[in-house]
Amino acid sequence: MWNSKLTWLVLGLAAGLVVGLNVAGLWPQVPLHAVATHGQDNFAICTGPMDSDVEAVFVLDFVTGDLKAAALNVQTRRFNTLFEYNVVRDFPATNTKNPHYRMVTGITNIRQVVAAGQLGNAVVYVAEVTSGQMVAYGVPWVPGRASSPIPFKGTLIPLDRWPYRTTAIRNP
Repeated sequence: MWNSKLTWLVLGLAAGLVVGLNVAGLWPQVPLHAVATHGQDNFAICTGPMDSDVEAVFVLDFVTGDLKAAALNVQTRRFNTLFEYNVVRDFPATNTKNPHYRMVTGITNIRQVVAAGQLGNAVVYVAEVTSGQMVAYGVPWVPGRASSPIPFKGTLIPLDRWPYRTTAIRNP
């Protein structure tokens, strides 16, 4: 029996399972975070977490420059927390009728300052290709807002600007 390859295979699998289960019980669990982003022609959409229970959906209209966000209420299952901001004013004039935006979200734990208000965990990064500028936007967020039956409408907050390209390009 001890000379059989099948016996050693079964014993190896059993030992691997025992060790694997014991290590898995001691190993710290790391949560995974995923966001979705999509853009096409004159429109971009992405998601980002506001806190551990709620995420928001962000929509950028390239024609108007309106960046909007909405979060579902966990009680009513309706979008009753809304945010808006027009990003056109944050990018230098590019002399183009069709700005080329790209948008993604990131996760950050920005230090909360009582006077400045709390921010959600998501930061929205909007880049304009022809100007070579990127602006980060924060979302004013209070965790209890996700379960409040009272609708809320707020404004997204520009946090910082980064010129990722320093050489001017011609309009595409």
